[in-house]
Amino acid sequence: MRLRLARSASVHGSRLLRWCVYGTCAAIAASVALVVFVRLVDPPTTAFVLQRQHEADRGFASAFALRRHWVALAELPEHVALAALSSEDQRFYAHRGFDVTAMKHALGTHLQGAKLRGASTITQQVAKNLFLWEGRSFVRKALEGYFTVLIELCWPKRRILEVYLNVAELGDGVFGVGAAARHHFGRDARRLTAAQSALLAAILPDPRGRSVREPSVQVRRKQRWILEQMRAVRALRPPLHG
Repeated sequence: MRLRLARSASVHGSRLLRWCVYGTCAAIAASVALVVFVRLVDPPTTAFVLQRQHEADRGFASAFALRRHWVALAELPEHVALAALSSEDQRFYAHRGFDVTAMKHALGTHLQGAKLRGASTITQQVAKNLFLWEGRSFVRKALEGYFTVLIELCWPKRRILEVYLNVAELGDGVFGVGAAARHHFGRDARRLTAAQSALLAAILPDPRGRSVREPSVQVRRKQRWILEQMRAVRALRPPLHG
């Protein structure tokens, strides 16, 4: 009897292991297919947008007016991308998804008593906004790292930057520079000035708590800093157009 039970448990264990392997392979294949799909097709929505809509519909968060308007990178003024790079990821073209230098600097300043600051790259932010949810759990961070690697392997840097500029939240319910330009400045993103681009970037990483229309002293200070950094970043990156 014991031998029979042991054999039965072994069979069930083997089946469970087999299905776990099949499930893992299927999940990996689906995620790779999804990342490749978004390389070729502009995403109609994002995980962040769906989460915000769900929370509003269920009454877990205040209602918001969703604003999105996709604009191709080639159609945007160069300073729009430069402002984002200057603010969020100046080593964007030097790393493969993870900026180890920025991570070490953030950890070093934290050990000296400063508040721990994030060192997320633009690729990590794209992975999070497109495919994941808000939060700081270990599982979400692990998945963010996984999708970051996939994106860097499957997309050129131009596509990563283009998607970022179109999915980043730049105001409460305002996603992408196309919608932000219309909402905050009443103009097409193709006509954004360098100062306006820097101001949009200056409200990050708190687009719901900081205002573009009534910028605080802190936001104005960051805007000026971004404008200064844009000159240096321009010399570090390949041409954005052409």
